[in-house]
Amino acid sequence: MSAEPPSVQKPSPARESPSPQELRRAVIEMHGAWDEQWEAVLEFAPHLLAAYVRLAGVPHRKGHLDGKTRELVYLAVDAAVTHLHAPGVRQHIRRALDLGATPGEITEVIELTTPVGIHAMNIGVPLLAEVLEERGLRDGPGEPDPHQQELKERFTASRGYWNPFWDEILELDPEMFEAYTDFSSVSWQHGSLEPKVKEFIYTAFDCAATHLYAKGIKVHLQNALCYGATAGELLEVMEIAATMGIQSALQAFPVLRQELLTRPTAVAAAQEDA
Repeated sequence: MSAEPPSVQKPSPARESPSPQELRRAVIEMHGAWDEQWEAVLEFAPHLLAAYVRLAGVPHRKGHLDGKTRELVYLAVDAAVTHLHAPGVRQHIRRALDLGATPGEITEVIELTTPVGIHAMNIGVPLLAEVLEERGLRDGPGEPDPHQQELKERFTASRGYWNPFWDEILELDPEMFEAYTDFSSVSWQHGSLEPKVKEFIYTAFDCAATHLYAKGIKVHLQNALCYGATAGELLEVMEIAATMGIQSALQAFPVLRQELLTRPTAVAAAQEDA
């Protein structure tokens, strides 16, 4: 006989719920705007919106990053191909400009997100090397030839680091590695963001829930610390990425509102629920 599941009691409210006006003001203070998406969240899930305001307010209250850098981090999360949240891209570009970002800085953030596709090889090539060894088709890593050594030195000089997760790619596919080195170095050669901020951008989209590339997170945290970042700044980058879940509500509740408009009885029921 199975045991009865434990009863779940609703916790007592920790604080008085903010008014709709207070929630609108809080979102505007954090994100610079209020629109129909936020209004739909407020209409259907005001308690969720109040909890989001507290969650998203953490990095804003701490203030380890300046406002412009926060918006550039938000932009990196939304613009990365692993997410591609177009409304957020527009919102955070607009907000970054309002806070003093230059078109060049915003361009650089977008450039920094584009090499994320190489993670297909960061994950896949070591597995290929492992499978080749299992089948007797590879004896293990070989010594780099002069061209490969030159590529390694070029990458280290342009990107400021080397990590062993590049070794198999350099060994098995030096042509791709060379092209990637040039591709990923564009913003480092032509951009104006300080190296620490560049590493914030990489960290942001690597740790986003839609990607979670652990190897990349660690190496970019290490790089950022080498460039003078503080633990507080890095935590704030991750706190910003951790708020992306609200986008489910921002996308879905306006659709719910539209669908309910075609069902008058459902509108009344929704109002009673609220």
